[in-house]
Formats: sequence, structure tokens, C-alpha cells
Amino acid sequence: MSNGEDADDGEDAPDETEPPEPADPAEFDRRLTEANETVEAAETEADLDDAEELLDDIESDLEAATFAVEIEDEEAEEDEEKDEEEDEEKEENPRDEFEDRLSDLRDEIEEQRGPYLEEVTDELESAETTISTSEWAKEGVPEVVAAVGTFFETAGETLGETFTLESETPDGVAGELASVREHVAGTGLHPDTDEAEIGTLLTAAEDLNSDLEDATLFGDLEVREQLRREGFYGVIEPENRKDFPPELTAIKVYERRGEVEPILSAMEKLDSDFMEDNVLDALEHMAPVEAYDQVQGLAQRRNTQAVRIMGRIGDERACGMLHNFLGGGDVSLEKNTLFALGAIGSADSVEPVAERLAAENPEVRSSAARALGRIGDTRAIAPLATLLDEDDSDDVRASAAWALNQVGTERALDAAAEYADDRSYMVQKQAEKATEV
Repeated sequence: MSNGEDADDGEDAPDETEPPEPADPAEFDRRLTEANETVEAAETEADLDDAEELLDDIESDLEAATFAVEIEDEEAEEDEEKDEEEDEEKEENPRDEFEDRLSDLRDEIEEQRGPYLEEVTDELESAETTISTSEWAKEGVPEVVAAVGTFFETAGETLGETFTLESETPDGVAGELASVREHVAGTGLHPDTDEAEIGTLLTAAEDLNSDLEDATLFGDLEVREQLRREGFYGVIEPENRKDFPPELTAIKVYERRGEVEPILSAMEKLDSDFMEDNVLDALEHMAPVEAYDQVQGLAQRRNTQAVRIMGRIGDERACGMLHNFLGGGDVSLEKNTLFALGAIGSADSVEPVAERLAAENPEVRSSAARALGRIGDTRAIAPLATLLDEDDSDDVRASAAWALNQVGTERALDAAAEYADDRSYMVQKQAEKATEV
């Protein structure tokens, strides 16, 4: 049994942790040299997998190892009496060299791997996408056909097959290329036994994508040349060539004919504020549904004319965007937005529009009242009647009376008719209309 003195001796003993046993750099050097020989001798994917496992083991052990120089550095940091100005030459840490050698060996393994059949099919899939989604110029189409035809020839020679390209349109060519890609994927070529064949196919597929990059896209042509090739200027004749630039004459002709697509094409291609304004004028008169996407892009940038056109097109998809323009302080934008929401007539707009009856600016209040009248929802009767009774602007009150007439239910008409003797002639006229219905 221990006595008290022994217990005290145990309690007073310092709690010191022994430094770890330093790792032997020579052992890591040996293992990395053997791994290098294994990588150099690898002939198959399985051999490379084995080499990579060796590297994984070495890397794991290296992470757990502590070298003598690292122990000395740690002890030196704990030595408070060490002269901070002392400039001793430190021993180089072997860890840095070993990590560099590991990285180099991993790079060498990657270089030796493959090529893989998946790389070929990925390149071909990229080519299919390029062909089917690009807008090719007239001379670009035969360039695409020639590029794919060259790949078919190489692939056929490599696989002992015959691939004949029959299509002459981009979509057709892309479809035939997809069929050949599926055939290539089904060959089961292996990187160990068919390295040469896969390498040839991969080079041919990469060359195909390179040739497609060089083929002439429609966008590579000057704008007027693009429009000319589309036949845009074909409507211009000596008797109607009155405006300059000629694009303006063409737009006016297409507007009279009610042909939207040429106008939208010009809108997309012509980088001119002047031409944009004239295109928007035409679209505002026509209000075609086909213009929704392009006009919406401008409306999102708070172009007031585009906002009005959104209303004339009448597509309820625009309402969410237009609601965001209310209450921003831009009176012109808000008035045009309220016009558009009234023209669209969505029931979802009643509440956000009704909130603008309390706007500080009387023009906005008036526009909001008229928008509610155009929407025609009976939920607007009460706020419009309040506006008619309490607003200090006769113009706003007249708009409220007009809106009640537009809603047109008995309750709405009664609310407006009460003001037949109003002090304001404009309000009085609207009230009289309510009594005549």
C-alpha cells in the first residue's frame, strides 16, 4: 500500500509530453523512388490504379509524420529566452520535397491514362449542340456539312465502318452526328487495348469542333448584310423609298402590312436609339403578341414606351413586373405603368393600383383611378367613391367618376350619379352620364 509521501510525490510530478519520434526521411525517399518506378512501368489502367494506391498510402503516412526539423522548430518557438534577432540558417524541411514529388507522380499518372471513349463522345455531343443551336450564315452551312463529313470519313476508316452524311441542313446534320456518336459509344473501345483507335477518334472529334468554330455564323456578318440576306430590304421600291436610313422605310412598309417578324429582326440587330424608337412606334401601333419577349426586355429597363406596349399587347405575364414600377417616384413611368395595367385588366392588379389612389402626385392618382375603371373590378367601387368625395383635385375627382361609369354596376353608377350638381363641370358631366345609363 502506498504511503502519503508516495502520493504527494505522484501529485507533484511534472506533466510533460514526450516529443514524437521523428520520421525517417530516407524511408519516404525510398518509397517515392519505388512509386516512381511503378508509374514508369505501368502499362494498363489497372497498373495505374495500383500506382495511385501507393501514392495514397505514402501521402497518408506523410501527413501523419513529423520530421526532426519540425520538432526543433516547435521547441524553438516555445523557448521564451531565444533571441528573436538571432538569424540562424534553418535546416530544409524534407516534407516540401516529398509533397512536390507526390504531385509530380500524380500528374504523370494522369498523363498516362486514357484516352477514353467518353472523351470522344463528349466532344461529339458538344459539336451536335453547336450545330443545332447556332445561327449559320448561308456559306456557313456547307462548311458545317464538310466538317462533319470529314469526321465521318475518319471515324469510318478507324472503325472499319461506312458513315455517309446525307443531310444538308444543320438540324439534319446534328441528328446524323448523334447517330454516329451512339455507334461510337457502343463499340466498347478500351484504353488499354484500343489506345490508338480512341486517340484517332478523339483527335478527329476535336478537329470537328475546331472546324465548327471557324465556320461562318450569321452573327459574323455585318448587320445590313444580315438583314439583306433575310430579305428585309426587299419591300423597298423606288416609289416608297422616302426615308433615310432605308431601314426606316422598310419598317414602315412592314407595319402597314402587319408583318411582325421582320420588324423584330431589325429591333434585335440594329444598334441605334433612333431605329429603336421607330421600331417601338411600329410595335405600339401593331401591339403584336409575338413582340412580348423583346419588348419586355426593354420594359424591364423602365423604357416608358415599352411599358405602354406591354399594356397594348395585353399579356397578364407582364403584371408582376409592372407592379414593381408603382410608387417609385418616377411620375412618367408610373402613369405609363398604370395605363398598361388598366389595359391588361388583370384582377390581380386591383389592389396595387388602388393603393396609388393615395399617391402624393395628382396625375398619378388620376391615372390610378382610370386604370381601375378599365379593369372594371367591383372591389374598386368603394375607394373610387371615397376619392370622388374627398380628393382636392377636380381632375382626379373627374377621373374617379369616369372610372365608376366604366365599372358600370348599379352601385358604381349610383355612387357617381350623386354628383350631378357638383361644382366641377368635369365631375358633373360624368355624373350625368351615370344617370343616363
